Amino acid sequence: ERWARHWLDVARYAESAGKEVDLSFPNAWRYRDYVIDAFNNDKPYDEFIREQIAGDLLPAKTNEEWAEHLIATGFLALGPKALIEQNPRQFQADLIDEQIDVTTRVVMGVSVSCARCHDHKFDPIPQTDYYALAGIFQSTDTFYGGVRNQRVRQSANLIILPIDNPNPSDKPMTKETIANLRKQRDDLEQQAQEARRAARQPQSSGTDSRRKLANQFVLGQQVTQLTNQLNSVDENGKPLTLCMGVQSADRPRNARVLVRGEIDQPAQEVPRGFVTVLNTSQSEISATSSGRLELAQWMTNPEHPLTARVMVNRIWQHLLGSGIVREPENFGASGPGPTHAELLDYLAVRFVESGWSVKSIVREIATSHVYRLSSEFDKVRFEKDPDNLYFARANARRMDAESIRDAMLAASGQLDTKRPEGSMISRFGSTLIGPNGPAMLPLAAGTEGDRSRRPSAMNGIIAAVRNRQSGVSLFDSSVYYRSVYLPVARNLLPRSLEVFDFAEPSMVIGQRESSNTPAQALYMMNNPFVIEQSDALARRILKEAVKPVDRISLAFQLVYNRPPTDEEIKASQVFFRSADTTPASGKNNSPRSVNEQKFIALSEFCQALFASAEFRYLN
Repeated sequence: ERWARHWLDVARYAESAGKEVDLSFPNAWRYRDYVIDAFNNDKPYDEFIREQIAGDLLPAKTNEEWAEHLIATGFLALGPKALIEQNPRQFQADLIDEQIDVTTRVVMGVSVSCARCHDHKFDPIPQTDYYALAGIFQSTDTFYGGVRNQRVRQSANLIILPIDNPNPSDKPMTKETIANLRKQRDDLEQQAQEARRAARQPQSSGTDSRRKLANQFVLGQQVTQLTNQLNSVDENGKPLTLCMGVQSADRPRNARVLVRGEIDQPAQEVPRGFVTVLNTSQSEISATSSGRLELAQWMTNPEHPLTARVMVNRIWQHLLGSGIVREPENFGASGPGPTHAELLDYLAVRFVESGWSVKSIVREIATSHVYRLSSEFDKVRFEKDPDNLYFARANARRMDAESIRDAMLAASGQLDTKRPEGSMISRFGSTLIGPNGPAMLPLAAGTEGDRSRRPSAMNGIIAAVRNRQSGVSLFDSSVYYRSVYLPVARNLLPRSLEVFDFAEPSMVIGQRESSNTPAQALYMMNNPFVIEQSDALARRILKEAVKPVDRISLAFQLVYNRPPTDEEIKASQVFFRSADTTPASGKNNSPRSVNEQKFIALSEFCQALFASAEFRYLN
């Protein structure tokens, strides 16, 4: 799950379209689970890449394998989309550009999309190479879902999988139910058309105009929801198993160079092909194929100069904190270059010889001397290499957002290690995320918190949207799965991820930022989720330890994975004695019981441990 999350960062995984119209992708979770299974099963990396670029063109022995291949192509369909774009040619050009960018940067560590408008400024990549790749993706149909309406101007179908595994929230329908839904949709569509006509008429007042526009929008949303329900079942009412992905178009065709990247300035046609400077094997594309399979095979050729090097550099970076090439998506002329070129070549050769096994390279690096180095400060080494370019010591690192959240859940005993079925966003279907979408729900009663009396664990999954009035994100409020399973809406990230530098899901992020901001400290002080975990940890400690000193020791062991020092025990005892002498007043100034006072003191102590630098940083 952790290594899959690294890949999802570069695959710009998200469950919504982002941009102006943040339409949800209720079937995106299938790609997430595919990636987790691939890393868990140590799927050969070359096969992993081929499935994501051209899975629909690979042979399959069973329906399950065929479905897996189709789901893998979601890599090319998951990107951000300007669904409000009215010009289909512009939308298609931007979609292809995004697919070229993610494919070349993730797999080869070079940005070919820089050559969309002109020859690459730094690397030997002419504009014709960009449009040679564009022809490949122009000969590909992308399936991402959605229903066309006033907000969503660009929509597409989804791929029907040959297996029976629909979204958990999709239920069978009778033919009578289907007929009723169709009638409701048709009636609402007629009302929506009348509302649109009325909205175009001159209005006597601004209030009437706004009311009619609002009515028009609400009717359109209702039509969209009914259409989504009908699209989720077959003609007999059985729920369909759907996924995002790509498939080859009926007729492959070459792309034309667009002068300055403008769709209304086409120039000469360019045959479909690859990046010329890297095409040492002189691979070619059949005139009858889109070229995606040939592209995938070319990129995963053992002789390809970049593919293996880029991936082993990513593995090294995730294990040691920084890569041999410091910019993982920039192996070009403007990049910093490798600090240990021979080591990078050695690891790349070992990677290919191991059968492209990620676990094999992880094991080799993790059992090496460099991985076991200490991060303790050494003046001599620091003076020689202050930026640690040559790995003379380990890098002290802050845990990433998911690890911080999961560590709190693990310490409190509330972490659910099972994989959930589907995703929270899949329960809403295809809808708009945000205050105007049907997914917008009010904050559940009792979740606003009370600092004088800590809130107990919030039951069930609350709303999957931000409460605009309180500013609290509820995507992760009472979901106790590992953070990799939290919903990722591009314009509405869970607060627990957003505040700790979660990867921007609309971009290829090979290396996250690691900041230390006041917002992070305030989150650890005031967020209801942190308070809830502090309460849960306090209850666990009260249950498992009786003596005060044993409770202090257990808290340190659960949070820091070490026993406290004598000085820390003394400081903790001083804190608890001061808490015992603090005037006890609860809600509405009512007196607290002794047990309640002790529980609150222990909970605040646990929260202080969670908020410490030692909890967040790895040394």
